Amino acid sequence: MTETGPANSVTLRFLAAPMDVGHSGSVDAGTVLEWVDKAAYAAAVGWAKSYCVTAYVGNIHFADPVNSGDMVEVEATIVYTGRSSMHIRTVVSSGDPKGGPARMRSQCLVIFVAVGEDGKPVPVPQFAPRTPQEVEERDHALARIKVREQIVEAMNRQEYTDAGTAERVTLRFMAAPTDVNWGGKVHGGIVMKWIDEAAYVCASRYCGRDTVAVFSGGVRFYRPLLIGHVVEVEARLVYTGTKGMHIAVHVSSGDPKGGELQLTTYCLTVMVARDHEGTSVPVPAWVPVSEEDRRLHAHALELLEIRGTAPGNRLPNHLLAQAGEA
Repeated sequence: MTETGPANSVTLRFLAAPMDVGHSGSVDAGTVLEWVDKAAYAAAVGWAKSYCVTAYVGNIHFADPVNSGDMVEVEATIVYTGRSSMHIRTVVSSGDPKGGPARMRSQCLVIFVAVGEDGKPVPVPQFAPRTPQEVEERDHALARIKVREQIVEAMNRQEYTDAGTAERVTLRFMAAPTDVNWGGKVHGGIVMKWIDEAAYVCASRYCGRDTVAVFSGGVRFYRPLLIGHVVEVEARLVYTGTKGMHIAVHVSSGDPKGGELQLTTYCLTVMVARDHEGTSVPVPAWVPVSEEDRRLHAHALELLEIRGTAPGNRLPNHLLAQAGEA
């Protein structure tokens, strides 16, 4: 069910179904991201009164899992608008439908761009914050613009070749009609679900345990992915912390009748290993071997440092400990 609140906000409410449960025993991060994208799309279209496309998803923290049977609430609120872009804060909460308060499970910032019939960006109405909380959220969105630009620049500088020796997996398949969005292309949430699946396989193969996503960042959508195209999702380990495995994921697609695959989406996901009780456990440290390994390892550290400068963020505990020792 969709429930509309203020003009700049949309809330989706529904029950998490058994078919939403994935390999982790709870609802996978990829499915949560699909819900997030749908709610943010509804908020964007309602505001712009135009078709909108996902441009960027960032700073996605998965605090707690959503379980089958939970009453789920996905709130998407526009906090800032550019000329044609809408910055949307999304919060996923869930709880027992029989009663009791819902708990926040994840949150992130999604950027949609309004486009016309020719596929080019079109202006959107400007959002003016009216309350102190709206002003604070607007200011946080503005502060993250520079951080996001630094992240995108750092990602664009990297090259991934066969010279890397780290754990790597590639999933290949066709984009199916069931993956379609309201504009006839592949839904951005579906792409993020593929990213989560590839990251899971890569991380689980590396550590030999079940893994779950705790963070995704810098999900950049470069171009639309078309129904009927061949899709290739490559996930590669680039860094390990005490418990986290940082997985770089590239999504490429192209016409199956020939031609090179083009990059459509790129992001970095952090996975953690869990024991049989669901507790996160340490993972073996990955040691770079080749020059490319060392470069990508340094790249992952650079991204951690950039994200640590964003409002409300900080460096991971293992890096804070190292900084204290230094």
